[in-house]
Amino acid sequence: MRGRRWLLALGLLAACASETAGEHESVATAGSGGATTASSSVGVGGEGTPPATIDDDSPLGAHFDAAGHLQLAVRSGAAERVEAWLYAESFGADEVLRVVLEARGEGVFRGVVDAAELEGIETVYYGLRVWGPGFAYDPGWTPGSDLGFVADVDEAGHRFNPNKLLLDPYAREISHDPFHAGHSDGFAYTTGPDHRTTDTGAFAPKGIVLRSEGTPAKPRRAGPLRDQTIYEVHLRGFTKAEPSLPEALRGTYAGAATKAAYLADLGVTAIELLPLHETQNEQNDLDPESASGDNYWGYSSLSFFAPERRFASDRSPGGPTRELRDMVQAFHDEGIAVIVDVVFNHTAEGDAWNQAGDVAPFFSWRGLDNTGYYQLGQDAAHYQNDNGVGPNLASTQPIARDIVIDALRYWHEELGVDGFRFDLAPILANGCEQGCFAFDANDPDGILRRAAAELPDAWLIAEPWGTGPGTYQIGHFPPGWAEWNGAYRDTIRDDQNRSTTAAVTPGWLADRLSGSWSLFGDDGRPPAASINFVVAHDGLTHGDLYRCNGKNNGQPWPYGPSDGGTDDDRAWDQGGDPVAQRQAARTGMALLLVSAGVPMITGGDEMRRTQQCNNNAYNLDSPGIWLDWSLLASEERFHAFARSMLRFRRDHPALRPAAYRPFVDGNGNGLPAVAFFRDDGAVADAPYLDDASRHFLALRIDGEEAGDPARSLFIAYNGWDQGIVVTLPATATGQTWHLVSDTHAWLEGEGNFYAPGQEPVLPQQDEYLLGGRALLILVESP
Repeated sequence: MRGRRWLLALGLLAACASETAGEHESVATAGSGGATTASSSVGVGGEGTPPATIDDDSPLGAHFDAAGHLQLAVRSGAAERVEAWLYAESFGADEVLRVVLEARGEGVFRGVVDAAELEGIETVYYGLRVWGPGFAYDPGWTPGSDLGFVADVDEAGHRFNPNKLLLDPYAREISHDPFHAGHSDGFAYTTGPDHRTTDTGAFAPKGIVLRSEGTPAKPRRAGPLRDQTIYEVHLRGFTKAEPSLPEALRGTYAGAATKAAYLADLGVTAIELLPLHETQNEQNDLDPESASGDNYWGYSSLSFFAPERRFASDRSPGGPTRELRDMVQAFHDEGIAVIVDVVFNHTAEGDAWNQAGDVAPFFSWRGLDNTGYYQLGQDAAHYQNDNGVGPNLASTQPIARDIVIDALRYWHEELGVDGFRFDLAPILANGCEQGCFAFDANDPDGILRRAAAELPDAWLIAEPWGTGPGTYQIGHFPPGWAEWNGAYRDTIRDDQNRSTTAAVTPGWLADRLSGSWSLFGDDGRPPAASINFVVAHDGLTHGDLYRCNGKNNGQPWPYGPSDGGTDDDRAWDQGGDPVAQRQAARTGMALLLVSAGVPMITGGDEMRRTQQCNNNAYNLDSPGIWLDWSLLASEERFHAFARSMLRFRRDHPALRPAAYRPFVDGNGNGLPAVAFFRDDGAVADAPYLDDASRHFLALRIDGEEAGDPARSLFIAYNGWDQGIVVTLPATATGQTWHLVSDTHAWLEGEGNFYAPGQEPVLPQQDEYLLGGRALLILVESP
């Protein structure tokens, strides 16, 4: 009822104003101090209400100022007119207020709504109507009209259509997804002759103006990046199947917060969460036992600012933001840093939907500034796509660069996130303006350099590849950036699972165990630039890597079907032997956790979680993919081993070097900082390290030089099928070797690991029989 009264007032006022300012035009007068006093809205302006003042310093988006007035600021480099339409309801209702935003310079349009005009509206929802080249403003235009239309996409690549209500890219929360149970017609959002005049105002997603934006949650990192062990997990899948939680908390920010103590006890120091930005996933539950069209992983952003509502137990306006902040604080309270996976390389708007390129969906960025946000193709009606799913972000354009930095700053400084992992990060360093790809990591105004300079306290982690030519850029990111080390993954998998067919030299293995100097050290970055992993969310689980021979993505729900997925898993089921599978999993985990660099495991790796060999479960929001917490009991022994290894790394700084270790004695105790050995005890020379027929490698690390509680650590890896006698280095007077771990099956009854203070002393001998495909850890102490 209230909305109808306001609409009536809107029509009367518009008719009165049309003679002098054009229909819906704002009336503005100059104010003091460079501000403008404006009746900037067309609607219920209560007579006698003091006018509000546009604040040119207010941030982009929609925010209430100290007086309770609503400040609106939108940026577009090509728009000619921008209106903000305000709603009292998010879906199925007409607008209650229209606000014509003033061009205030540098492509920013601003407006203000007096607090009195919003009285009685509990939650303000809003969207944008935008005119520009190709669709000029006409005073006679009404929703559903083509007045002013020239072209869906012009020769410069501009795409404007005021019939499409746009989501503000800077909105702090979003009302709903474009597609859901109440609206499933995707073509309604498109342009082209069939849907150009379809008005989306009633059903399009809308921004939510938060009444209170909360107290900023400061980041609280648990030491430098080199000291971290990362636990990568999907927020929803982390606790969706956790029976100890109330149903309402499962799969939510609040549910994840309850696991902070678990991760701290496990020995993890940082949690890396798959994307938390709003994404199109409300259709996942429409048919819970179908994977068709579902989006589980979330690598398709609807917003760079708004947190995913579906992950909140409190989905009321402001609830997702509060709950996410509280979750971050809960992890910080346990000494766990929070890293968030961010997707800036493309958006959920996707590509053009026809060959001519004139049919394309409008959710947000495309209709606000297509050429500013997206990289165009060889012709302006198409796009450059080096990410495989949609147009590249226009990484050379100021508006695109700025929104990435602004979003990172918001999540870091306001929501308390400690770091970010960038999906397909080379796209953000594309120095090509149009129709090509040219990686440029050195542009001082580019996203990579700006992020490192403007957020010096945030961890920046790149996924250093894309899908197009020239996008594989591992080892080429600038200082201040770490990278997912796919070369580490491939080397370990080859050595463990394909030693008879893949040529892995001891030298390659030594490089990976040392932090991949060949990739990062040669350009001045430290070992912590290497994020080491054997598996990630994208691929087989750690357990499946050693129990599968390849992907099985065509199986029925809940473990499939999923399309795509690599055909190069480098997996092996160890001949189907469960004992050998458990041993291989232990050895892979141990190799990861003794390597220099920053190790990353995936949620559930610590209990050998399985996806039944599905290696691309991006669309499976199902019990088969959520973490199965019953494995804590059935995989108790492996979980105990993983926990012990994680804690061992945490307790031994010798495994976490700040710089690459030299092969010389730096402190005069008779030990080089690091040395590599053959099985016969001789130092591994160049011919040995270059010989792919050799499958043994050991290293000794000087603990004293690293401030470690042990005088030295000795780590030996036997990649042969059979056992081998290892000659041990001599210990110092009064010192001896203590057995910490042997991953071979012979020690499975003892848990393959001895707790600190309980490590057995090796007999006074200089040899150790190390079984095939196993790893040995010794510490030298009194």
